[in-house]
Amino acid sequence: MPKYRDNLPQISGDTFISDGGLETTFIFHYGIELPEFAAFVLLQNEDGLKTMERYYHDYAAIAQRYGVGFIFDTPTWRANRDWGNKLGFSEQDLVQFNQRAIDLLLNIRESIETDTTQGIINGAIGPQADGYVPSKMMTIEQAAAYHLPQVTTFAQSEADMVTAYTLNYVEEAIGVALAAQSCNMPVALSFTVETDGKLPTGDTLQQAVEQTDEATGGYPLYYMINCAHPLHFQQSLASEGKWVSRIRGIRANASQKSHAELNEATELDAGNPIELGTYYRTLRNQFGHLNVLGGCCGTDHRHIEEICKSTLS
Repeated sequence: MPKYRDNLPQISGDTFISDGGLETTFIFHYGIELPEFAAFVLLQNEDGLKTMERYYHDYAAIAQRYGVGFIFDTPTWRANRDWGNKLGFSEQDLVQFNQRAIDLLLNIRESIETDTTQGIINGAIGPQADGYVPSKMMTIEQAAAYHLPQVTTFAQSEADMVTAYTLNYVEEAIGVALAAQSCNMPVALSFTVETDGKLPTGDTLQQAVEQTDEATGGYPLYYMINCAHPLHFQQSLASEGKWVSRIRGIRANASQKSHAELNEATELDAGNPIELGTYYRTLRNQFGHLNVLGGCCGTDHRHIEEICKSTLS
């Protein structure tokens, strides 16, 4: 039985942290090649599994030091049909990868969980196409059908919830939510924005949240923003309305570069961990309901440590 699926503690307002940029950490800090930016390929052998264990234990230790919960995101952002096909994996292979990711995190949670550091097992879902450019846009119905197999795998496992990251258009977000709803699986949705605080399609965060809630009967547990610097979206959150309170999580980049600049970059821009922590403190002071805090591309355990120091100390 999933431990927290029916009673997710972050909904009560408790603070939870997550990891940083998993893929960029493996590539630039661990020196591991990830084809198509796919971290799930490391689940194929013992060396890869040990690398994963080391990675998650580093972050869980931070959560333990600060007495907060930890959200274990599976390394499955690319473990969907189109990206799997590019890498030569069948749909059955992907089922096994997604399940193996859950099993790995269950074992790690068992070894680190305490009364003050609860561990949420979260099935991570990525977009069908590019995380920055909505080049292949699906209808709502197509998106629901596309993401259903991965959501179903997580729903049939001991995962507590799923989260779709780096969503850059509304129809895909709605499709993921409807797929999760059909499986009675708790879901969070995380949008990415450009330097103007809008989705790549030009929709505002307000439009994205309100349209998704309207189309799904408010099914998502909460919304997040990821893969953008706080300067890119802070002003967007200053708007009034119920939709702002629906955003509980931030997984920001430390880099202030645009998505286009990041796509062209050949070196990692890790930004300034201390500065990023200061931005998170400002956001938390302004929006007290933000209680799921992590990092995205270019961030690592140093950034999460500084976020904890700035917002929890």
